[in-house]
Amino acid sequence: MTWMLKLYETYEEGQKMSLPGEKLMPICHTLQNAHINIVIDGVGNFKRASVLEKTKVVLPATEKSAGRSSGEAPHPLADKIQYLAKDYPDFFGKKKTYFCSYEKLLSEWNNSPYSHPKVIAIHKYISRGHVVRDLINSNIMFADHNNKLLAVWPDVFEDICPTPKIFKVLPPLEKKKRVIEDAPEMEQGDALVCWTVEIDGESDSNTWLDETLQQSWIDFDTQIGEDAGFCFVTGEEKVIAVSHPAKLRHTGDKAKLISANDSSGFTFRGRFTDKKGQQASSVGFDVTQKAHNALRWLISRQGFRNNEQVYICWAVSGKKTPQPLQPTFDFFQTELQLQEEQEQKQHPAVDHSVNLGASFAVKLKKYMAGYSASLEPNEQIIVMGLDSATPGRMGVVYYRQLLASEFLQRLESWHTQFAWFQRHTIEIPDPAGKKKVIKKTTWTVSCPAPRMIAEAAYGNILKSNETLKKSVIERILPCIIDGRPFPRDIVESAVRRAGNRQTKRLSEQYSNSESEKGAWEKHLGVVCALYKGYYLRHPMENERRKYIMALEEDRTTRDYLYGRLLAIAERIEEMAMIVADEKPRTTVASRLMQRFSDNPFSTWLNIEKGIVPYQERLKNNIAPLAEGYKRLIDDVCDAFKIEDFKSKEHLSGEYLLGYHSQRKWFREHKLDKGKWILKTQVNNKLDITKGE
Repeated sequence: MTWMLKLYETYEEGQKMSLPGEKLMPICHTLQNAHINIVIDGVGNFKRASVLEKTKVVLPATEKSAGRSSGEAPHPLADKIQYLAKDYPDFFGKKKTYFCSYEKLLSEWNNSPYSHPKVIAIHKYISRGHVVRDLINSNIMFADHNNKLLAVWPDVFEDICPTPKIFKVLPPLEKKKRVIEDAPEMEQGDALVCWTVEIDGESDSNTWLDETLQQSWIDFDTQIGEDAGFCFVTGEEKVIAVSHPAKLRHTGDKAKLISANDSSGFTFRGRFTDKKGQQASSVGFDVTQKAHNALRWLISRQGFRNNEQVYICWAVSGKKTPQPLQPTFDFFQTELQLQEEQEQKQHPAVDHSVNLGASFAVKLKKYMAGYSASLEPNEQIIVMGLDSATPGRMGVVYYRQLLASEFLQRLESWHTQFAWFQRHTIEIPDPAGKKKVIKKTTWTVSCPAPRMIAEAAYGNILKSNETLKKSVIERILPCIIDGRPFPRDIVESAVRRAGNRQTKRLSEQYSNSESEKGAWEKHLGVVCALYKGYYLRHPMENERRKYIMALEEDRTTRDYLYGRLLAIAERIEEMAMIVADEKPRTTVASRLMQRFSDNPFSTWLNIEKGIVPYQERLKNNIAPLAEGYKRLIDDVCDAFKIEDFKSKEHLSGEYLLGYHSQRKWFREHKLDKGKWILKTQVNNKLDITKGE
């Protein structure tokens, strides 16, 4: 019950704070999508009505109705037409009418000491029994000439009148309930009605915004609790909850975290004899309401959603915390955009002497220090994951409670160890003023998000295999929060896919606007980050390695050197295409990349032969550049041990680090008077040695 206690404490703390955005929902209420708003006056006379589109309202609810998924359980104020319209059966509604139970509950509230003027007006109106008729007369609901509510808008009416809004906002019926197969039929009785009561002198006419009305219902609902008992969460005597709320992830969510129905259906078949489940565990009514409301609020504000899987991270105090499933790029995106905008204006010199890995670590440490200043070292941080195996049952799949200092240290460690240059597209103001913004590609040191890691490892398989996608996120989260070693199989899968160069399929998994080459480069950056981080955290200490985020010219391991050779061969062909003004195409090196990783020695001989014509072309046009590339190949080949160079073993993912680093080195260097030197000036003109 620790998770529920922490959520309960979060609710209590949240009520004390003035937080921006969506507020904590009051107890004894639930969140629903409303479809129709009926406006009446203070004495219950109908004035007008309108259809609402994508409007969520907080409405009063009983303990039973807040978690209803089927059966009869009326909300006391706003509800569906089948509940609050006495004349619904007169118009041949398909659903069973529950008007009697709705009217009884509203009447009890109306006749109690906790009544409210708006409740009195609504009770007067619904008692007259012509809700549906008023809505039909107002062209909100529609019936045929036999006074039967329409399930679809007939095609013959389209020329006279377009499809009314009510048919656009209501969810379609399930196929098994439809009269016409594959037709988007719906039942107008499913429309949820919310009320606006216009009383002279009152500013808040919308009932779902009236705090006095909300408090009126809370006072009435909390005084009718039946059983008092021991609350396992707070350790106090309280009115015990019989049912627990649903609708945690969204308004249509029927799954519950706490559920017991052994009085019917016998889901659990335990050894407890009581029908209310209190022998197993009992929770106070206000405790479960507040805990579930806090959970719902946290999910809507800062939850990471992976279909039905949800992860949340929060401080019990309500203070802001960094989110563990975000990429590092999101932390610094605004700062990066400002920096790029400044460079557009000033064209400053690029300082390549700075160790970018070290500067990134300093920047990240400062970012985390900002949270350390606002969070007390011993403050509690909770990380929690939820998922549902069935539509009605939800479980806690991950739960950790950490001190703020421990949480920030582990998060900093994750983002530092798994950082690598990642390809991002940012938007900055156009200095020429021709467009509002221009898109610019930038290579930024960042740790990829778990979602990007899953896509890099398994690609389009995730689209048809939701279980695999959930499983990958579940396995990565302990690496972030608990500091565990990274799963080797995920790294190897990502390495294999990077070598396949499936550019067309890769571009689909990221963005429709992303070029095929850009999508693959983004994928490559993620793989390098994984490989680097995996060996920093290798389970066996003697196997651990450290790679820097730059070309390591003194690293002479076989796989790293072969990766460099592949990048040089690719660069030669790319530059030859630029010299001949050819349309960009796939190079020999990239086409043979997978074969190269399996059989590097024999494949390199083929690649070396394949680039001979391009070397000749460069030699005939830019002889110094051709000579510069030849010297690079010779230098790398000289660094090999003969037995390593001829070995038939396949390459590990380390070759991608050498390949990526060499490519980055080419972006930062140019040939000047026979020597490779750093580019020291940002230049928008085409530089033939730059190849960009």
